[in-house]
Amino acid sequence: MKSKPNPKHLLIYASLAEAYAMELETVQNYLANSVHLDGIGADVVKRALAADVTTELGHAQSLAQRIKTLGGTVPGSLGNARNQTWLQPPKRSTDVQAVIRGVIRAEDEAIAHYTKLIQLCDGVDYVTQDLAISILGSEEDHRREFKGFLA
Repeated sequence: MKSKPNPKHLLIYASLAEAYAMELETVQNYLANSVHLDGIGADVVKRALAADVTTELGHAQSLAQRIKTLGGTVPGSLGNARNQTWLQPPKRSTDVQAVIRGVIRAEDEAIAHYTKLIQLCDGVDYVTQDLAISILGSEEDHRREFKGFLA
């Protein structure tokens, strides 16, 4: 007789899949904005975004591997929601501030998501919790960097 899956494990899997989708959407938007921006101050932000594409993609790869390890199926493109309306390339390619604010919001949302995932995993899945803690630290660093661009 097959046992029922633990409801907490199902929530962890769903949270991992959501984080995976968020990371991939961030990669796409960072890439778009790293090419789209023009004007004074754009070069520094463009370079930071281009560098962060690699980091965010690494997060997505780690999350995908964890989903697979837990016995899940890594979502394809049609299985990933898209929600980052605030991080779309601005109509004016010189609106660097809009992109910076969008990045900060994306990082805030990621930080909130990983914080919830860490709490969800507590006492249940220490490996996923450790992964989420590691990614959380990286997201906090990105947010700090982009808040510095506004200063």
